[in-house]
This record gives sequence, C-alpha cells and structure tokens, in this order.
Amino acid sequence: MTAQAQNAATGVSGGSPALVTGATSGVGLAVARRLATAGHEVLMNYAHDDDRALRAEKELVEAGGAVRLMRADIGTPLGVVRLLEEIRSAYGRLDVMVHSAGSFHPMATATPRVEGCLRDGAVALGPLVYGAGRLGDLLAPGCGRLVAVSATGARSVVPGYAGLGMAKAALESMVRYLAVELAGRGVAVNAVAGGKLAPEGPAGPDGPPAEALARIAARTPAGRLTTAGEVADVVALLCRPEAAALHGQVLTVDGGAGLL
Repeated sequence: MTAQAQNAATGVSGGSPALVTGATSGVGLAVARRLATAGHEVLMNYAHDDDRALRAEKELVEAGGAVRLMRADIGTPLGVVRLLEEIRSAYGRLDVMVHSAGSFHPMATATPRVEGCLRDGAVALGPLVYGAGRLGDLLAPGCGRLVAVSATGARSVVPGYAGLGMAKAALESMVRYLAVELAGRGVAVNAVAGGKLAPEGPAGPDGPPAEALARIAARTPAGRLTTAGEVADVVALLCRPEAAALHGQVLTVDGGAGLL
C-alpha cells in the first residue's frame, strides 16, 4: 500500500506531526513504528541515549517512515518548554502527542526512596503539567489527540512499584482533568494502561525470572503476556477520527488479567 493510500485509510494527512516521548525503546518505539506506518511524521523524543536513538531512527527510516529525533529531558520544565517551542517553530501545530516516557526506581512502599519518587513523578507528569498551556495551543483544534501511556500498577498493588505506581495514578488523574479542559476544542485526551509486558528479548538479570513471567501468563485469561506492539495498537486506535467521542478514558491492555 502506498503512503497516500495509507493516509486515506487512516484519516491522516501527509506530514501530520506526531510527538512521541520516550520514543526510542519499549512501548514508545512501538508507538512510533505504528504512527509512522499510519502516515504521521513522528517526532521521536528521547532524553539521553544518542546511540539508541540513532538506531531507532534508522529502523523507522528504512521501513519508509518520516521521523525526526528530538532530544529533551521532559522531566524538567526547561526540557518540556524547549521541546514544545521547537515543535511550534518547525511545524506550528501537533496533530498527536503520545506521552510514553517513564522513569522507574524500584522501591518498597514502607521504605520509599524520595528522590526516585520525585523523578518518577516528574517524568510521568512533566509534559502535561509543565507543557499544559502550550499543548492546548499546539494540538490541532477539532482533531488533536493526546494519549498518555499508563500501567495497571496505577490501580493495582505491584511489589516494588510504589514510586511509579503513584506517578502513573497521578498521570491518569491529569488525563481526566485535561480531557475536560480540551474537549471543547475538539481535542481528545485519553490514556492506555498496559499490564505486565512480555520482554522484547531474553530476560535480563534485572528483570523478573522466566518462571515468574510464566506464572503471570498462566493467570491471564488470554494465556500470555501483552506485547508492547499491542499497547501501541490501542494507542493508534485512540488517534483515529472514529475515536473522537472518547474523552478522559483509560483503556486497559492486559489480556484480561485485571478481570480476575
């Protein structure tokens, strides 16, 4: 299918700018792939790892996508303002923003690490708090989409997840508040919460052991863990014209695990 045909099928105009934070790995990279396939020009935000960013850019370009790397630490006010002003100067608008960047400092609830909590919260909320006014102006009236990537740990207790769980819960609350503020302009604000995701490669030494992942999969109605690509697919659905009536919703992508 040609790029023009893809655009017609998805309701996306050529060159439609879509910002994805944390776009060079994990769910963010999966979202960037999906939006590039849908015909968006994907503005791939990342904070630190230039080598990984260049590899991600090369992958999407070789697949036929239009992408642009944009380095900025969106956990700081200055990083958010500079990023959004650079987009305003270059494009004048945003059709889509997907906030997928995250910071995770494992900790027990009874012994929280304050600096880790603050950093997790700053990255989760930074673009929507520091950039709220600018996003209201940048997101295209009548068709703009803002999608935040959350996690089921925002509503369920996950061992070691206290800092990020609190941050994601606050993110979902901010999504509801922004949804009410921006709905009158035709801008839809929603969130997608992923469950435990299948590792993209072999389980590393810092991740859950394979036996633990197998137990989680066995308790899931779908019989397997959700993939980053499946979360990205639901994000992409929220960016379609047919999703215009959804405001302030959190769609859960967990294979049905939250039903039990």
